[in-house]
Amino acid sequence: MRVLIVENEIYLAQSIAAKLCDFGFECDTVSLVNDALCKDEYDVILLSTSLMGQNIYPIIEQHKDNIIILMIPYVSDDTVTKPLKAGAKDYILKPFMFDELVRKIEHYHTFQHLKQLVTFYRNYVDMVLSDFRTPNDSKVTLPIIIRSQNQKSADAFIISYARQEKISLSFFSLKSHQGWREYLGHLRQKNTDLMYVIGLEDLKKPERKEFFEIIENKRIISSFIALEEIEFKNVLDVEGVDNIDFCGKILCVDDYIRNIILRYEHKYPDTELSRRLGMSRKSLWEKRKKYGIIKKKQDPIY
Repeated sequence: MRVLIVENEIYLAQSIAAKLCDFGFECDTVSLVNDALCKDEYDVILLSTSLMGQNIYPIIEQHKDNIIILMIPYVSDDTVTKPLKAGAKDYILKPFMFDELVRKIEHYHTFQHLKQLVTFYRNYVDMVLSDFRTPNDSKVTLPIIIRSQNQKSADAFIISYARQEKISLSFFSLKSHQGWREYLGHLRQKNTDLMYVIGLEDLKKPERKEFFEIIENKRIISSFIALEEIEFKNVLDVEGVDNIDFCGKILCVDDYIRNIILRYEHKYPDTELSRRLGMSRKSLWEKRKKYGIIKKKQDPIY
């Protein structure tokens, strides 16, 4: 990280710079506001509020998107309250422990990085899910199963619902957690927490019954990506968008059928898959042989 130290006590500025350099920071020091305004591209500004009558607010305005930490001799409206309102992030009272200064810098650096990540992922999720249906109202009784033909439709519905209700959303996959019984059984949630669970369609019927018993009276929404009936008191059907992403390519019929078989053979039995493809089970077997697709054996669902 690059650090600009704006301090008219030259010895203090040099001492801070030397110690920060030992921690891997790149440091520059200035004693005049005009000199500071000529410099940019700094991650952190350490700004003294006692610059002998100089106006520090142009520095705050120029670097308000960066980490500005005020170095103050005492606490007052002029040294703390007003600069913070103008855009400074925090302050530290002179004389200060150097470890405290480093902690503040690292804290705000991590915070800004997380803000950027949240903004990126929020914008990306909005873009990816923009074509999918979102809830028209908030009349959702928990726990609830969201049944849909595709995962993205369920994702879009649940994420939009959580945003509308301003609820914190956590995530759990039944596909990757063998100990889901223990985890969900001991789950303790705040009133505003909501857990989104995926992978219910991969459980056998006895396991689904266990799952339903465990989530009773818990704030859980689970997706169920299948068309079959499910024995739960609270099920909401969400229509899917009938598009399959082939990376923008128009496939020939053989390539299309091959992709569909590979993508959905683990979800549908041969009878259903062949019906949806408009062919007999024998034709489906012949297609597998032609494309070199070896059907994976699955455990029966009782």
